[in-house]
This record gives sequence, C-alpha cells and structure tokens, in this order.
Amino acid sequence: MRNRTWGAGRWITALALVIGLVVGTYAFTAANTVPATKAGDGSGAITGYTVTSVHYTLSGADFTNIDTVSFTVDSAPPSGSTMKAQLVSGGTWYSCTNVTTTVTCTTTGATVVPANQLRIVIAD
Repeated sequence: MRNRTWGAGRWITALALVIGLVVGTYAFTAANTVPATKAGDGSGAITGYTVTSVHYTLSGADFTNIDTVSFTVDSAPPSGSTMKAQLVSGGTWYSCTNVTTTVTCTTTGATVVPANQLRIVIAD
C-alpha cells in the first residue's frame, strides 16, 4: 500500500481557488445598488371630508341618464389625490376632478333608475 499525501503545489492551488471564489463573491455583492427610499411608522387622525351641495346633472338628450355629479368638500384635496364616486351599490366607480373645494365626477353611462347611493372616496 502506498501512502498518498498532498504536495505543497496542490495545497497552494486549492488555497488560490478558495481565495478566488471569495473575491468573486465579494465583487458580485459589492456591485448591487439599492435606490434611496423613505419609510416610516407613526399615527395620525383620519378626519375625512364633509360633503355638501350635491348636484346631479341629467343629460339634456335623455333625462334618465346622469352626466355628472358635483359637490363641495370642506377643504381642497391635495394635488394628485385620487377621487372616485359610485352611484350604484357594487357598481362602476367614476373618476372625479376638483377645482379647490368643488369636485365634479363625470358619470357617463350612469342612469337614474338603478342609482341607490352616492359613495365618495378621496385618497390623498
């Protein structure tokens, strides 16, 4: 039987391979970039809006159709707010726009007969 041992050359080759893998792995992770973001935690009161002066505009061509719904809110929604209105429970959500505290929702396709609610969502 012959006793086999690793020679110095084999040890050096194995060590160089391990060092190469470590350096390569570090180079990969060092190249990762993460964009700057903001995050936070806290609490605040959700007060909502007070809606008044609701006005439904019927179509001049067909009085069974509702063309727009407009209303006033107690404070102007911030620019870029999402504003929606729903006239039929479980039905279509219509997009709204505002000029200061006056909000107008174009309700194309809405009809008077099935309208059973006015649900408004404004998300800042």
